[in-house]
This record gives sequence, structure tokens and C-alpha cells, in this order.
Amino acid sequence: MPTASRQARRAADADDSVDSRGEPRTFTITELAQEFDITPRAIRFYEDVGLMEPARAGRNRVYTHRDRTRLKLTLRGKRLGLSLQEIKQLVDMYESGTDTRPQLEAFMQVLANHRTQLEQQLEDIQVTLAEIEQHELRCRSLLAKRPKA
Repeated sequence: MPTASRQARRAADADDSVDSRGEPRTFTITELAQEFDITPRAIRFYEDVGLMEPARAGRNRVYTHRDRTRLKLTLRGKRLGLSLQEIKQLVDMYESGTDTRPQLEAFMQVLANHRTQLEQQLEDIQVTLAEIEQHELRCRSLLAKRPKA
């Protein structure tokens, strides 16, 4: 769990889109990994699927505020249970700079699909739990009828 000072530093860093020289703020893979509590390998994976496209400074990756935002949106999408393909589609639409209505409608459709899927999973879990309860009751009944060893 992040400490209060770490959270404060994260919030301050997130609000700074320029560095002390007035240049656009950049991030290293280590900084992003620490900020979002993920591994550098996860970030490289997101790059491989096209969710982020950092610049290079020699062998080092250089992440912009745009990359940081895309990572943040990716992680939010993952928490919602979206596939990486769905996340990429939505993030790309977000950056198109055009009317946001198609993006919002697409997002609503994705959310509706996930709601339906989760409701089905919940129903399946409830049925399974009821079956487990029946088996437990049956086992208790059989145990109660047997003499203790």
C-alpha cells in the first residue's frame, strides 16, 4: 500500500506536465512502473500490443504525458475487465480529437456487454453455491447417522 507521502508525490508528479526548464515532462519505465505499481515487463507488453509508443533516447524508453495517460486508461480498462483490444479501440478513439459521441456510444456498448457477462457469471456462481450447500447438507446428514470412530 502506498504511503501518504508517496501518494502526495504521485499526485504532484501527475499534475506537472512540464519540468523545471519548461520542457514537456517525460517519464522513465521505472517511474511509470512505480507510480502505477506494475512491472516494467507489463509496460513493455502494453507497448507490444500498441497501447503505448514511447520515444527512444539511445536504448532507453522515454514516455510522454500522453503515454502516461494511455497507461492509466489501460489499467482502468483492465480493472473493468475489458480486453486489451477493447481498451486499444477506446483509447484510440479518445485521442482522435473528433466528436466524443461515437466513443461514448462504443464505451456504453462495451460496458453493456460486460454487464451481461458478469450477470451471467453471477448467476452461475449462485447456482454453484446452491449445489455446494446441498452437498454439504447431505454430507452432514450422512455423518450424523454414522457412529463416531
